[in-house]
Amino acid sequence: MAKKSMIERQKKRERMVAKFASKRAALNEIINDQERPMEERFKATLSLAELPRNSSATRLNNRCELTGRPRAYYRKLRLSRIMLRELGSQGQIPGMVKSSW
Repeated sequence: MAKKSMIERQKKRERMVAKFASKRAALNEIINDQERPMEERFKATLSLAELPRNSSATRLNNRCELTGRPRAYYRKLRLSRIMLRELGSQGQIPGMVKSSW
């Protein structure tokens, strides 16, 4: 049960990152622009801090699409090593041949 909720939480974070990406980029542009006055840059910093934490791209993890496992993740297949092995043994991954494991 916990793994499914982590998958849903991850998907919610992905939606939030996409939703706030342009706003965060604009605020970061203001913050990093040394030509702007300090007051304006500080105000942009406060505005950025008021955005939801989960709207930051650094909050995203690579997770297995089937189990939600965050470790031993294969990016190309979006699976963890455990599911990769299991599906490979069943012959459900095209081109993967079980030799011996």
